[in-house]
Amino acid sequence: MPDQEREMIPPAKPHIGEAEIEAAVAVLRSGRVVQGPEVAAFEEEFTEVSGTAECVAVNSGTSALQLALMAMGVGPGDEVIVPSFSFAASANAVRLVGAEPVFADIEPDSYCIDPDAVTALIGPRTVAIMPVHLYGHPADMARLTALAQRHSLAILEDACQAHGAQVDGKPVGSFGVAGTFSFYPTKNMHALEGGMVSTDDPKLARTLRLLRNQGMEQRYANEIVGANMRMTDVAAAIGRVQLRQLAGWTEQRRDNAARLDAGIAQVDGVVAPPVPAGARHIYHQYTVRIPSGRDAALEQLNAAGIGSAVYYPIPIHKLIPYAHMGVDLPETDRAAAEVLSLPVHPSLSDGDLDRIIAAVRALELPQ
Repeated sequence: MPDQEREMIPPAKPHIGEAEIEAAVAVLRSGRVVQGPEVAAFEEEFTEVSGTAECVAVNSGTSALQLALMAMGVGPGDEVIVPSFSFAASANAVRLVGAEPVFADIEPDSYCIDPDAVTALIGPRTVAIMPVHLYGHPADMARLTALAQRHSLAILEDACQAHGAQVDGKPVGSFGVAGTFSFYPTKNMHALEGGMVSTDDPKLARTLRLLRNQGMEQRYANEIVGANMRMTDVAAAIGRVQLRQLAGWTEQRRDNAARLDAGIAQVDGVVAPPVPAGARHIYHQYTVRIPSGRDAALEQLNAAGIGSAVYYPIPIHKLIPYAHMGVDLPETDRAAAEVLSLPVHPSLSDGDLDRIIAAVRALELPQ
C-alpha cells in the first residue's frame, strides 16, 4: 500500500474509554459537579505521583502556575528566571502576576534550563527560578536546588509535561516550594482539562485553595482576593480513572522510547534524546535533533504517514509579547531549529513502531 494511503500515525492520541465516560456520567447524576468529593479524592491520590504532602486541583496547568506564583507572593517588581524553550504559559504566568520573566538558555541534551545560565542572570530583583521539565525529561534539580539555596530563591517547578518523572528516585514537583501539573488532553494523563499544584507547605496549600475559590473557604466568608479557577468534579473523576492507568502508560512510553532509541541509533543526521544516569524520563514527547534538514524531515515523515511535530518552533523570547527584550539564547534558538518529536504514545502498536523507525531510516537529509 502506498504510504499516502496508509493510516496516519498521530503524534499524540488522547485516551477516553468507557471507564472515563462512566465516571463523568456518575458525577453528572450525583449533582455534585464542582469542587466536590471527586476533586478532594483526586488531590489525595495525586500525591502518590507528586511525592508531596499536599496537592491542590485547579482548572488548568496555566492556572496552576499563576496561582502558585500568587500564593508565593510573587508580584510587581519581582523577576523569575524561566527557560524560553517551553510553551508560552511558563512565561505568561509570571507576567499575569505582574512580575517579569527573565529568560535563561537551555542545556543542549535535556532541553531544560541550564543552571550555569541561571547563575549569570540572578540579580537583586530575582525571587524565583522556574525549571520546566520539558518533554518529560527532568531538569538538573540537584544543581538548581543548590543554586536556589545559595541565593535564597524559591523554586517553582513547571512539571506540566512530566507526570512521574524523577531525579534519583525523587519525583518532580517535590523539589521546590511548589510544582505544577497539567491535565490537558495531550498530556500523559488528562482530565479533559485541569491542573494541579503540589507542595509540602500546608499554609501555601491553604492559600492556594482560597485563591482558586474567590478567596473563601466558607461560603461568603471571603478572606482574600481570589479568582475562580476551580476544577470540576467531572474533570476530577476522569483524572482519577486516568491516574490509575498512568503507571502502565508510562512504562509503555518508556518501552516505546527504548525501541525507537535502538531503531534509529545508526541513522546519520538524527540524534536520539540522551538521558543521564539518575534521570527518569517519562517521554511526554520523544524528541530527536536533526541538525541539518529538520523541516525536510518533517515533510517526509508526514508524507509517509508519521505524524511528527515540532515543539516549539518559536521560542518564547521571540514571541510578540517578549521580543522587545532582545534576548540572545543560542542553544534555545538552535533547538527550535533542529528538534522534531516522533510518536511515542502508549497506543502505538509494534507495527506502528516499525513504520516510524523505517520512515526515519529512509529520510533523505542534506549532507
